This record gives sequence, C-alpha cells and structure tokens, in this order.
Amino acid sequence: MKIFLTGATGFVGYHVARALAAEGAQLRLLVRKTSNLANIEGIDAETHVGDLERPETLRSALEGCDAVMHVAADYRLWIPDPEAMYRANVDGTRELLKMAREAGVPRFVYTSSVATMHFRTDGIVINEDTPVSLADMVGHYKRSKFVAEQQAIAAAQDGQQVIILNPTTPIGPRDSKPTPTGRIFVDFLNGRFPAYVDTGLNLVDVNEVARAHVQVLTKGTPGHRYILGGENLTLKQILDKMAAITGLPSPRVKIPFAVAATYAFFEEWITGRIRGKEPRATLEEVRMGRKKMFASSAHAQQELDFRIVPVYPAMRASIEWFRDNGYAPKGGV
Repeated sequence: MKIFLTGATGFVGYHVARALAAEGAQLRLLVRKTSNLANIEGIDAETHVGDLERPETLRSALEGCDAVMHVAADYRLWIPDPEAMYRANVDGTRELLKMAREAGVPRFVYTSSVATMHFRTDGIVINEDTPVSLADMVGHYKRSKFVAEQQAIAAAQDGQQVIILNPTTPIGPRDSKPTPTGRIFVDFLNGRFPAYVDTGLNLVDVNEVARAHVQVLTKGTPGHRYILGGENLTLKQILDKMAAITGLPSPRVKIPFAVAATYAFFEEWITGRIRGKEPRATLEEVRMGRKKMFASSAHAQQELDFRIVPVYPAMRASIEWFRDNGYAPKGGV
C-alpha cells in the first residue's frame, strides 16, 4: 500500500511513519523546505517538498497513492498570528481532502484531536457521541481543529472514504518541539512546576496511537470517529507519577484558577506581547484546564482492536528522552 503521510517530521507523525514502515507500507512523506529531517532519518520512504499553507504544492504527491494519512497540524496554544494556524489546519485540510478526492485516492485518514470534544468541569468521561459545537471550543487551536474535523465529516457524508482519529494526549520519546504536554514534563524535570491546578488529562502511549493508524487502514469504518486514549489522570496524579519515576518532589500547593489566570495574563502580556517570546502559560491553557479532559476509547477498542495500556512506561521513556537530549538535567530514572 502506498501512503502519502503528512506530519512525519513531528512527534505523532514520526511514530506513525515508523509503524507504517514496519508493516511494509510504501511511504511518501510531506516535508517543508524548513523541516528538520532528523526524525525521519532511517525510515525507508520518499519525501515530497510542500506546504499545507500552499496546497497546490501537494497535488502531485497524491499520484498513485492508495491512502492519505493527514497527521500534520499547527499545534500551539499561543500564536502571534492565528491566521497562519487556520491556513494550515483548516484550509490545508479542506484542500487536501478535495485533491485526494479528485485524484481518486481510495482512503483518507484524518488525525484530528480529542480537543474537538466537549469536556466537562465535573470530570464525566465523554465519548464520540457527546454533543459538541464550535461554541464549546476554547482558543484558536481547538477552533481550527474543530472546523477542520467538520470538513472531514462533511466529506465522509458526501461519500468520500474518510476516517477520523482523535488521539487524546500522546506521550513518549521524540517530542522534540516539545508539545504543550511535553512542556509539562520538561518544566517538571527542570524544577519549574511549584504548584498545580485541579485539572485532568487522558494520557496515551504514542506507540499505541501509531499502531491504531495502521489498524484503521483495514479495520476502520468510513465516516466514523475514534478516540485513541489511555489513562484518565488528574494533573496531580501525573506529577506524582513523574515524581515516582525521577525521585524529584511533586508540588503540593494547589492554586485557584483565578490565580493561574492572573499569572497567565501577565505572562502573555510581558513575555508574549512585549518580549515577543512564547509565554510559559496562557489564558487559553487556564481556560482549558477548568475542564477535565477525560475520555473513553471503547469505540476504538471494539472496531480497531485498540489497546488501552498503562502510561507509566511511556512516561518513563519520555523522561529518559528529554534528559538524554538536553531538555533537562541528567538524573537517575
């Protein structure tokens, strides 16, 4: 099977590329002129230079492909120019769907995010059928992914063979940017996590997310969405697990959201607007944190043979990778 894969130079995309290559897939990987190609070294694949913000550069990459796997996304919780995020996440997805349809590519897998779901403040576990609307989306990243996902759903309803995957919060090695979740690990390892708020995440081993991308090609049902998750954990539980792995102290002080919001406001204003650097905390993150992002992966378990595994090994692997690659001081694990 020949697959055009976007996002292979990123965190999840790298693991998807490795999983597909291990199954013998012929890969054509999208790279930009400015992409760091370190993540795809050693993967048997051809590359195609293009950019989601310039969709016409992608058209020739679809020739002869049996599937498109669209993993790439602009994933940031603070961005000085939000329009760039919408061009990549929304316009890029819409045009890639259209070009795949015109090229007669039989299957299109869109990697969305659990961020497009409607979470609750009471921690009730949600699934793919939980009602949601654009009004429930907090911030540009969530809104852009929600709109892009709606385009994928509409394409499936029009007959295109589109399947949607919604990973929760993947963790593991090679989170080189790092992602917002990876920054939690890096800040903890560097002693920059003195307190916590009462929020929650669903952590998932990135290798299981990658394995689901392989499974969906033969087992997924067009038009369906599949949440790919692991363990539902409060932020305090996550920090305690990291403390158990590293021997570093877990923060004991829980701060109110009002205090967190005040800190984030000044971080955005001083660090973001005045200094032109990415703030360590944003109001968007604080607003998102009011809801516990707990989710069920039962649908993926039933149809994709998805496995929910303990996240402890993935947390350990992530910590080891961050330390080995200079993001944090070396230490015993």
